[in-house]
Amino acid sequence: MATTSAALVLTACGQGDPGGGASRGGGSVKGDSATWSTGDREERYKRVIEDPHPRPADVIEAAGAPAGVARADDGSLLLTYEAGNVEDDEGPAASAWRVVAPDGRTVAEHAEHTDAEAVRARFKGVRGGFVSLPPGEGADGAYGIDVHGKRHKVTAKETALGTRPGDILLAELEPTLIYRPATRTVAPPAAVADDARHIAVDERGTAWTLYQPLTAEGDSIVRQRDGRTLGSTPVPKRYQGGRLTAAGGTAAVALLQEESVRGLLVTTDGGGQWRTLTGGGVPWQELKRGPEFLVLEALSDGRLLVGEENGRQWIADDPTNRAFHALKTPKTFTSLAVHGTTLYGIVDATTATYDLVDGEGLWSSRDGGRTWQRYEERG
Repeated sequence: MATTSAALVLTACGQGDPGGGASRGGGSVKGDSATWSTGDREERYKRVIEDPHPRPADVIEAAGAPAGVARADDGSLLLTYEAGNVEDDEGPAASAWRVVAPDGRTVAEHAEHTDAEAVRARFKGVRGGFVSLPPGEGADGAYGIDVHGKRHKVTAKETALGTRPGDILLAELEPTLIYRPATRTVAPPAAVADDARHIAVDERGTAWTLYQPLTAEGDSIVRQRDGRTLGSTPVPKRYQGGRLTAAGGTAAVALLQEESVRGLLVTTDGGGQWRTLTGGGVPWQELKRGPEFLVLEALSDGRLLVGEENGRQWIADDPTNRAFHALKTPKTFTSLAVHGTTLYGIVDATTATYDLVDGEGLWSSRDGGRTWQRYEERG
């Protein structure tokens, strides 16, 4: 059941301080969910969001589907859940997170009472666990959660860092922040100018930045590492640049015409050669919702995924990214995420409701969407 609108691209949403809440000892993982029949879901749901100390299992049962998923380097997942106020944008709410081991076991969980208007923190998977995005405009307030569910401190620095291998892009813009797992440090990346519009950081530590200068020069993609510029590529004159992604030697930027996505500018050799993709099996004319709804992700093997939020997606046949095929899903996903070469889809209601929809929950595919598995709790 959906009570908030959440677009998921490699992030997860949670709220508040996870350090002092309940873990496995804070309540039964499964709870008494067997009593959550259709007839009493509304009553139980309202009790959960009004409870000053809700149990994780109850918040998770109320939410139905996760709001997001992040994956650490060892394959552990951080699933986050939100139970808001179905009937109003204001009022009590509850949130929870659950850390799941690679074998599917729940290793830690936490829940708390909150407010429907509260700003949710977002998380990304990193080496050894997960790190939150700062709740404000600066780097302060970020924290980490390891794969055992333990909270740890993250140091915020104002001094810009040149990107290196292992750095993670934590926040794209306003502010632009990177996270360095080796020192547990959050800081702005070096050499990012004010006219930057999109940025991506790949596993090699290369920062790919789309610049849109106010002059007539046109858009360009600049790649940098450790604060040094490695090269610059102009966006074809008849287009504007849009969303940017990079991983596995591939980088791609959306090509826009009159606020419509019309193709991609793609490199598959780390920026050596670029080509314009306006076909490849993707019906670009069908992407009518505008660039703000574009899904564009690079898998760790270099394949691209492109499409629209809560709509159709296409995935490349191979890392050359010359031919794409429609992604088949078991249900209609309200959000889709890429972690490594694994796809994660979330099935949820698109409007606020106390009820669950058919197939609600988290689904995953390790073979490019040929087969899907529904996440099942293993306790």
